Amino acid sequence: MVQFIQAQNVGLAYLEERFSLQLAEDEAFFTEWFENLPEITDLEKPDLDKIKLHFLRLVKYPPLSEETVKLVVLSPLLNLAGFYDEPFYMRGEQSIQISAEDEGEVIRGRIDILVIQEQFWLLVIESKRSSFSLLEAIPQALVYMLANPSQDKPTFGLVTNGSHFIFVKLTKQNIPKYALSDEFTLLRRKNELYQVLSVLKNLSQSLS
Repeated sequence: MVQFIQAQNVGLAYLEERFSLQLAEDEAFFTEWFENLPEITDLEKPDLDKIKLHFLRLVKYPPLSEETVKLVVLSPLLNLAGFYDEPFYMRGEQSIQISAEDEGEVIRGRIDILVIQEQFWLLVIESKRSSFSLLEAIPQALVYMLANPSQDKPTFGLVTNGSHFIFVKLTKQNIPKYALSDEFTLLRRKNELYQVLSVLKNLSQSLS
């Protein structure tokens, strides 16, 4: 009998055991989050400052839901990065399921936001409520990225709870490997949304 498992209940140890997932130790594996990043323009900076202001104001009135995080933080960031423009298109709340060979288990879940270009999944975004730890969201995002039908191109992910952001890269040739960026936060005096947008713009430009 097939056993169904919800993606939010899966941990890294499970993915390592069932799918042979490995953490890439080589820094050169994931350079897209720190190398040759585009500059943030003077026109973009006020928009990013406003996103930060709006989020911090809303945090004063909990609870802050996933939908609010997507509306107030993710949507304007993706717009500024160019992911609403050609050649990309988006899908929200995309259902997926994935199974390891001969294990009799199927993982099911729903991707919050999926960015697609020419049938290739480019960016998987998992948003969580503001009180949620990103460490818990990373395995869930990796499940969705492993479900990407493309085998020869990397998939990029972003997990966020509105205040903190981590980028993820996954490749599936031979043995699936992944790596994480540093964690960015808008809670510091320096608005690190500038860096988040710069990484998103770099992915948008390189993948379009």
